[in-house]
Amino acid sequence: MTHADSQSAAEQKLPPALMRAAPPAGISDNLTVIPRKKHVCELQTIIRDKTTSRSDFKFYADRLIRLVVEEGLNLLPYTPASVTTPTGRQYQGLHYQRGNCGVSIVRSGEAMEQGLRDCCRSIRIGKILVSSDLDTHEARVVYAKFPEDVAERRVLLMYPIMNTGNTIVRALHVMREHGIQEENVILLTLFCTPAAARLVTASFPNLRILTSEMHPVTPNHFGQKYFGTD
Repeated sequence: MTHADSQSAAEQKLPPALMRAAPPAGISDNLTVIPRKKHVCELQTIIRDKTTSRSDFKFYADRLIRLVVEEGLNLLPYTPASVTTPTGRQYQGLHYQRGNCGVSIVRSGEAMEQGLRDCCRSIRIGKILVSSDLDTHEARVVYAKFPEDVAERRVLLMYPIMNTGNTIVRALHVMREHGIQEENVILLTLFCTPAAARLVTASFPNLRILTSEMHPVTPNHFGQKYFGTD
């Protein structure tokens, strides 16, 4: 058996969740699912497990948030940079371009703020509060606060669970009203349904979306469990 055959056989033994890295057909190429490594699936499993304690839930959720945020930073622009090392040698690398900010959709989106600050210590973060009708799922914006020059920035929009997509669509309409171009927005979400992805990308085709999982059922208890209000 060749190495390739052995690798293929090993992959067949993996849980089905590890084999769903690519988004379903018909969804925009601007949607990216982060690499489905075993440790990513483990984090998702712990978060979905109803027996997980709140302290464990928050710990592992923060780990998954950090992974998504780190991948999101890869989508931002960088510029070539040359630095001098302690040995006096020149190193050709990259510098992160300034002019970015975060926006969290209250309340569950606030769970992702610390992960972003851990990677970008001085980044400014705005907030949007969207209220959804429990029966119709119709969303309306109650509150929005952005940095004054938000229209000139690239925005990392944070919302961990994208179930129907209605909240995201409403938030993006408000962001557009504040001069934010959809091509300057990167949506960071942990769990996303195909239906929500289709709705959002159809409404905002130039929006970039990054998620850890595409699945028809999302852990909608995320916000309550993370903040201890369940």
